[in-house]
Amino acid sequence: MARLIWTEPALIDLDAIADYIALNNPTAAAHLVQQVFESVARLERLPTSGKRPPELPHSPNREVIVSPCRVFYRMEGDTVYLLHVMRAERLLRIFLLNERNKTK
Repeated sequence: MARLIWTEPALIDLDAIADYIALNNPTAAAHLVQQVFESVARLERLPTSGKRPPELPHSPNREVIVSPCRVFYRMEGDTVYLLHVMRAERLLRIFLLNERNKTK
């Protein structure tokens, strides 16, 4: 089984998204956070189950979609680093993901 490590920036991303949703619907925000954690938990058993982001077809990064979010991660050995969470309708800032790969 792989070990999941949430990086601090990824947790901050998820928290910011949840805070924004909570302004109008705190229950939906809590549900989204729960869904994200449950969805990425499968990476412990199936770390390659995420797909390669279309913007980065040759990157070692992968993503899990948990509508309305994209959760980006990278595998190193038996460890999965969760790097970035963003709203799916936004454009991926590739430089941000690259920076997070360096600081994990």
